Amino acid sequence: MFAKLFPASVLLLVAMTGCSSRDTPAEQATEAAGNCNAEAVQQALGQTIDVERVEEIRQQAGAAQVRVLAPDDMATMEHNPQRLTIHIDEAETIERLSCG
Repeated sequence: MFAKLFPASVLLLVAMTGCSSRDTPAEQATEAAGNCNAEAVQQALGQTIDVERVEEIRQQAGAAQVRVLAPDDMATMEHNPQRLTIHIDEAETIERLSCG
């Protein structure tokens, strides 16, 4: 019985190894980036948001990722210390900045 299962087990192991993921250089750079610091960008409160401003704030906060949430937007709840979240109101004014 063992002689019949062993080759199948080896083939399954080889197949699973081929499916393993490897980080790309971009993903490795993101993982190496420092943690977000929302305190460093609190001066942006009250400003109107646009694409250039989002990137500027992200860089100033040292965040690897950024998301902008408007009222009633759904958001995932997982904590990511490398992500800056910019909360805006209906007029696209920055109300709150947080990390996670």
